[in-house]
Amino acid sequence: MRNILTVARRELGAYFTSPVAYVFLVIFLVLIGFFTFMISGFFVRNEADLQGFFFWLPWLYILLVPAIGMRQWAEERRQGTLELLFTMPISVMQAILGKFLAGWIVLGIALVLTLPMVFTVCYLGDPDAGPILTGYTGSFLLAGTYLAISGMTSAFTRNQVISFITATVICLLLVLIGFPPVTGLLLRWGAPAGLVGFSADLSVFFHFTGMQRGVFDLRDIVYFLSLIVLALFITGVVLKNRRS
Repeated sequence: MRNILTVARRELGAYFTSPVAYVFLVIFLVLIGFFTFMISGFFVRNEADLQGFFFWLPWLYILLVPAIGMRQWAEERRQGTLELLFTMPISVMQAILGKFLAGWIVLGIALVLTLPMVFTVCYLGDPDAGPILTGYTGSFLLAGTYLAISGMTSAFTRNQVISFITATVICLLLVLIGFPPVTGLLLRWGAPAGLVGFSADLSVFFHFTGMQRGVFDLRDIVYFLSLIVLALFITGVVLKNRRS
């Protein structure tokens, strides 16, 4: 655990000694505020809730989270410090977990900075605390899922742009395979209902939607954690092969 925390502190320092974290936080807060209060018609609907916030969050994550994860391993390989990192008395998986933890902390900070929106909604009305709590839990897990996928794509290439684009496409596909317009199109094309249902079960949209509505289902937690573990495992396999 000490090695993991050491790597995490190193990565957090790298994030906040460069403009990366600050630019990400500013862009994230501006965009999520704009989409929540302006695009979603918060004041027009005259309803004190965070429905617009949680609706747009997965879509913003698709573009913004890969910007955090794309540098995890691509930057190490580009600078030639990957070999130096592995000469330290830490295992590959400890390095992976440390880098992942640092990125997840940055994303957690971004979520914490959106709490004034919650206070605003509570001031304007009396929203149900359940959907807000489960929605934030799902948002944090979703951010971790996208981050793990971005770290995985970063391990395959030294080019951050390629890593970013690949991670964005994968995250987008994980949303679209369960998006109602897509599943409806599959049904109209004659796809079996079982296949459509299975594709919906694989979608982050399906599992996140339930949590943003206040449904706390253990299967949703297991789904997100399973994707995170799978992506981190693949990252470990790729890096161990490159190390050897």
